[in-house]
Parts: sequence; C-alpha cells; structure tokens
Amino acid sequence: MTLKNLPAAPEASPRAGMHCDLSPKALDAWNPGLYAADDSSDNTISIYDPIGFDFWGDGVTAKRIAGALRAIGDNDVVVNINSPGGDVFEGLAIYNLLREHKGKVTVKVMGLAASAASFIAMAADEIQIGRAAFFMVHNAWVMAMGNRNDLREIADWLEPFDQTIADIYATRTGLSTEEVTSALDEETWIGGREAVDKGWADSLLSSDSVQENANAHKDSKVAARKMDVAMAKAGVPRSERRALMQAYKSDTPSAVDTGMPGATDNEADTANAYAAFQKAVATLTQTPENTNV
Repeated sequence: MTLKNLPAAPEASPRAGMHCDLSPKALDAWNPGLYAADDSSDNTISIYDPIGFDFWGDGVTAKRIAGALRAIGDNDVVVNINSPGGDVFEGLAIYNLLREHKGKVTVKVMGLAASAASFIAMAADEIQIGRAAFFMVHNAWVMAMGNRNDLREIADWLEPFDQTIADIYATRTGLSTEEVTSALDEETWIGGREAVDKGWADSLLSSDSVQENANAHKDSKVAARKMDVAMAKAGVPRSERRALMQAYKSDTPSAVDTGMPGATDNEADTANAYAAFQKAVATLTQTPENTNV
C-alpha cells in the first residue's frame, strides 16, 4: 500500500445544529489503560485519548499531530493508537496529515481504534494490531437538533463524508465498497486476527508490545466522559453539559496515587465525585426563585 493510492479526505467542520460526540458503545468498550510498551522514541506519536478537544482540554487534535509531524520532519513515524474515536472532522484532518507525511507511517493499534480513530489508522503504510485489539467502524456519528427539515439537510450533508470514509476503508483493505458500506451501516467490530485476515491490518503485534495500567479506569476524566455521553443521550444541550463538566472538574479533588488503594478508599473517591457532580447539577438548574442572594 502506498499513500498515493489513498483518497484525500474533505476538510469540514460541524454545521449549525450539529456537533460530534463519542459513540456510547465505543466509550464503554474502551480500556484507557492500554498503551505501547515503548513510547520513548522521538519519532513516535501517541493517540491515547478521544479525537478532538474534550471538556478537560485533552483530546487529540489535528493541530497537535501537525506539530508532532513537524518536529519529526520527513523521517519515518510510528503512531500508537488506543482511542474510542470522537470528532469525525478532526479525524479526517489527522488522516490527511498522516497520509501526506513523506516518511513511512506505521500505525500500531494497542487496544481500540474506534470510529474516527479507525480511519486515522488507514493513513498508514503499515498497520499492526494487537491480537485482543479491535477496530470499530460506523457511519459518521453526530448529535443534531432542529426541525424535520433541518435534520434532513444534516443527513444529506453528512452522506458524502460517509462515502469518502467508505472509499478510504475500501482502498486500504481491498474490500468492495458495497461490503465496507454494509459494515458501516451495521456498526462493525473487527478483532485483531480478523483484521489481518480481511485486510484491515497487515500483521499482529507481539504480545509484549502492549502494557496495561490497571488504575486507568479510576481516572475521573473517564467517568466524566461517560457522564457526558449519558447526558447527551438524555437531551442535555452541549452548553449545559460543558458547564456541568467544568463545575465537576473544579469541585472534584485531585487524586494522589499512593499505591493500590483499598475498597474504602475507592468508595470514598466515588462518593466524593458523585457528590461534586450532584452539586454541579443543582447549581446549574437553580432558578431565580430558589437562589439565595
């Protein structure tokens, strides 16, 4: 596979009434504790967060990837991925950057390359995937609001992006466009061995290439992302969710890792985080009549 054979992705951003969100299924399946055993090389880029900025100021952006590639120059680059996906348009921009890189691009999927992270991986000259790792592919997943005419327009506007993503997958894998389109329509999970057998990846990673941080699931940011997705599904507007997350962030004490915590410590941390979140909700939903001055 040469980069010259890969189609370029169109550049765009969400239109009015629409924004990109994490797929709840991808977020549930994501193990944020998986990472490369060796991330120390100067020509390594790590994608271990959602694609696009999140409420914490984290997330993987095209600006960050562009800066990393400038520092690497025209040399070969290794991109380690463990991401639940995120902003489809930010992902397309990152795909273009890797596609246009003059050195060899090797992508290593440590745990999950879902949604936007999956087509970012397609920009590689060589794709390696863990035996227990997964690709997850689907059509562009967004949150939208408006009347029926607005929603029809948004669906029509999204269709060319789905077609472009399908073309990217089909070109990289060698599968027919019809087969890829069906996989996107159904939301398809592709494990390591199947990925190699069907052309989504070129080879399996060795078992010692991947490490796990067992404490990563306790990260308050992971919990906050899950709460954000739950609120989005419940219809809470993005502006209100942002305010809630910022209040949650400021009211939740920073965790200090002192080794393996006991059950009591974990329960206390969870209770404190939940109490902070409840306080944030109460603050946001106060009305002038019940606000103390």
